[in-house]
Amino acid sequence: MTNFPALTTPGPLADGAMRIVPLGGLGEVGRNMTVFEFDGKLLIVDCGVLFPEEDQPGVDLILPDFSSIEDRIDDVVALVLTHGHEDHIGGVPYLLRLREDIPLVGSELTLAFVEAKLKEHRILPALRQVVEREEVSYGPFDLEFVAVNHSIPDAMAVMIRTDAGNVLVTGDFKMDSLPIDGRITDLRSFARFGEEGVDLFCVDSTNAEVPGMVGHEGEIGQVLDNVFADSDGQIVVASFASHVHRVQQVLDAAALHGRRVALVGRSMVRNMGIAAERGYLKVPGGVLIDARDVISLPPHERVLMVTGSQGEPMAALSRMAHSEHRSVTIEPGDTVIFASSLIPGNENSVFRVINQLMRLGARVVHQGNAKVHVSGHASSEELLHVYNIVQPRNVMPIHGEIRHLVANGGLAVKTGVAPERVMLCEDGVAVDLDGGVARISGQVPCGYIYVDGSSVGEIDEAELKDRRILAEEGFVSVYAVVETMTGTILAGPHIQARGVAEDDSVFEEILPDVTEALSAALETGKADAYSLQQVMRRTLGRWIGRRLKRRPMIVPVVIEA
Repeated sequence: MTNFPALTTPGPLADGAMRIVPLGGLGEVGRNMTVFEFDGKLLIVDCGVLFPEEDQPGVDLILPDFSSIEDRIDDVVALVLTHGHEDHIGGVPYLLRLREDIPLVGSELTLAFVEAKLKEHRILPALRQVVEREEVSYGPFDLEFVAVNHSIPDAMAVMIRTDAGNVLVTGDFKMDSLPIDGRITDLRSFARFGEEGVDLFCVDSTNAEVPGMVGHEGEIGQVLDNVFADSDGQIVVASFASHVHRVQQVLDAAALHGRRVALVGRSMVRNMGIAAERGYLKVPGGVLIDARDVISLPPHERVLMVTGSQGEPMAALSRMAHSEHRSVTIEPGDTVIFASSLIPGNENSVFRVINQLMRLGARVVHQGNAKVHVSGHASSEELLHVYNIVQPRNVMPIHGEIRHLVANGGLAVKTGVAPERVMLCEDGVAVDLDGGVARISGQVPCGYIYVDGSSVGEIDEAELKDRRILAEEGFVSVYAVVETMTGTILAGPHIQARGVAEDDSVFEEILPDVTEALSAALETGKADAYSLQQVMRRTLGRWIGRRLKRRPMIVPVVIEA
């Protein structure tokens, strides 16, 4: 398997070759996006977002880096969307800011979710709805879509045919033999593609480390039924806002036990409204109730379907756990169900919410103590099965952290793929497919693009470092008014601190030294405001590090009179 300690910008693409560049999703679980280049044209598969971690304070979303294709945006023939999860469609509005008329190709539910999202951004998209086994062409790319099973309806894999070779992209998938909607992964088409010849197989890696096979979604219904039967108080179920199957099971359990369900969270209400309108969600009569009215019901008749299963601080469940929700309170005897798996990196946030809920007296049911969720991603046995069916010439594991990609590559080798034909890549690493052989050809810039409120890409790592320092070490300001012509200090220095734990009086110890250093700098007659600020910063910073054992942000201000 390949590694790449140092890569340069890829050279020109050889005639008749195809280049594949992942701009997100490799080395992380999120912001999935892959660019395929052939014959001067670009095809993009997925455009998702990554959600920030604790060390990225203030960030709302993280986007793929579009810089490598920005000056070629007119060469993009289509954007294929494999399914409607945020980590695959959340970045679409930001890409379409570069060019609004890029054709968006996907299944009915996927496009419905995207269209609703784009309305909020006031973008009118060019949509092309496809169904399984349908074939369409965009520029030099011939596409065939096939059904795959996932934790959202209408997920698709796509076979990309070009004169340079065939690439099969699974998207997110698993092999559930008893799915709720009866729509199974189309292994017949996978076998057909294998017989035709798959030159590069791009395979979901998320569960490559997990042994065995993923369970059936249908098993969750009975577990939820048992939890509902044992619950006397209010029930709160947390799930992804797009998990139609899980919401269906909650609605069915509520109907069976004489409860009514309120959807809480804007994205949950929007997505389930779309799913019901399109026939993907079957709502039992009289079960749904408006969130504003559900509190009027006695607790044993209430079910709240909420967002926040990943411990997101601003989501409905976190606000309930911290008694900050405007209308819902958690009482002793209530039951809270986490009906989703943990996204890697979110464990601490989720466990904090669970602990807080239990502190309030709630019974918490989660994947660790009950089977209230099954993954939407194929585990190792399923991946081995698919490799044996497809028998690809080259493999590129996608969608996962490094450990997931490495594990997936190892599975490919076990089924007979030559180790040098397994492309273990990270975001930005270019793979060229030429004459049936895949090789790494270089790397394009591929940093994190941060969305913070209305700003996109304006925050960089330096600013995030400042935010982390503010959060962890606090803030100290020191200011003075001076007259540089006479070398006189007219006012100050004054020191104020926030978030440093010690009272401001502690700085009286260092104030004479700061004053002396400032006076000495002024006596030279060559000091300007900037150099005087640095003198105060250095003097104060050394003392804080030695005396207080901290490294706060120090902001010196010198005003010249």
